[in-house]
Amino acid sequence: MQTTIKISGMTCGHCVSSVLEELSEVPGVEKVDVQLNAGGVSTADVTAETEPDPAELRKAVETAGYTVVDA
Repeated sequence: MQTTIKISGMTCGHCVSSVLEELSEVPGVEKVDVQLNAGGVSTADVTAETEPDPAELRKAVETAGYTVVDA
């Protein structure tokens, strides 16, 4: 199952690393692919066995220091 998260506040490769690290620790997450859009809205495609809890994904992004943009 794949989920896409929109994230604001990311500007560089370190931002990508932080988000990757935090999202990878969410239970059930198998793979994370982050597309950086410096100064705009970046995206993270999260692949998991079952649909991850949206609150857990949001918390992981916020722990990394960024903001989830609601569609």
